Amino acid sequence: MILSLIGIGTGNPDHLTLQAVKAINAQDMILIPRKGEGKADLAELRREILAQVLTNDTTQVVEFDLPVRDEATADYQQRVQDWHDAIAEAWVTAMGDATGRVGLLVWGDPSLYDSTLRIAARLDPAPQIEVVPGITSLQALTAAHGIPINDIGAPYVVTTGRQLRDHGWPAGAARVAVMLDGACAFQTLDPEGLHIWWGGYVGMAEQIICAGPVAEVTAQIIEMRAEARNAHGWIMDIYLLSRS
Repeated sequence: MILSLIGIGTGNPDHLTLQAVKAINAQDMILIPRKGEGKADLAELRREILAQVLTNDTTQVVEFDLPVRDEATADYQQRVQDWHDAIAEAWVTAMGDATGRVGLLVWGDPSLYDSTLRIAARLDPAPQIEVVPGITSLQALTAAHGIPINDIGAPYVVTTGRQLRDHGWPAGAARVAVMLDGACAFQTLDPEGLHIWWGGYVGMAEQIICAGPVAEVTAQIIEMRAEARNAHGWIMDIYLLSRS
């Protein structure tokens, strides 16, 4: 079996590369995860993408319910490991006796803060893995604000909200891109000289952005984020920080 992990960008069908479109149409089966009623839009966006680009009538589309991560276990790493095991089992059940090409439409790119490759490594027997890169939320964020991600000759760090909250500003970084932050961890930093470029649903029709000194725009970002989450039932956001 060949397992194709196809990066689809941030939910905008225009983000699909020609390589991704060809890969989608080369699959014998495509799996669509359902993440529950509150995140039904995520499955629907995948369905819309397939409706626009899938022309192979023989491709079977199979939907499955994605396991929910257990938040009761104290150890975060163990919670994630158990969750990934459960997802791998859900894949196997959804694939059934498939022996040809099976595709998964991966939000953004399979290489950047996505666990699809790690989950695929749990499958036994191990399939042949094909990765099709996609536009990342980092690219969509910097495009939305019309900025480069780094200063000239200066390093930047990509990290998570949890890491920023627990460990502060990464040593040696001139700029910090933060993903997977459900609690606006930039609030835990000293705002002096700190600038933020924030975006929700970047690259999508629902895109919202805000930029400015952290001391001046924090309340606005928190309010925008809360309103958008209430309106859609979910939010994917990302931001870039710079210290002057």
